[in-house]
Amino acid sequence: MKESGRKQGAASPCAACKLLRRRCAQDCVFAPYFPADEPQKFANVHKVFGASNVNKMLQELPVHQRGDAVSSIVYEANARVRDPVYGCVGAISSLQQQIDALQTQLALTQAEVVHLRVRQTASFPHGFCPTSLSNSGSPTFKLMGSQTMPIFDMDMVVDQASLGEPMWSF
Repeated sequence: MKESGRKQGAASPCAACKLLRRRCAQDCVFAPYFPADEPQKFANVHKVFGASNVNKMLQELPVHQRGDAVSSIVYEANARVRDPVYGCVGAISSLQQQIDALQTQLALTQAEVVHLRVRQTASFPHGFCPTSLSNSGSPTFKLMGSQTMPIFDMDMVVDQASLGEPMWSF
């Protein structure tokens, strides 16, 4: 963020004063946050909140908090211009939906990995487990003697005669 909306020595008005068609005073509250070379920044803020309301908000804040307040105001104004109904809440909601979908996808993938490990472990005779599986550090299985036991609440029944696909019982 720029410290001054005007060039040193020049009487160029800030973007707010330019849009409002007024003379930019030396102590203009908008000048440090809305430089002349970023007119759209203030245009969106003015369109959504109004210059008078933003002026009041900035006047009530200590100077050291105004920069953060302007950043928030500009963000919300730009979001409202893009989505007039929901604004930044619409963007947050969309991101939350993406997180939920990705968490579901991750859980399904983890379940598939567990299922594949169970199938691979069950396909070896007498509970033999190759070192790549038994030393994987996964808490999914714990080795007890020579048999591999699942930790979760599902019992695996292996047909000893065929040693084929495991049958699941719940």
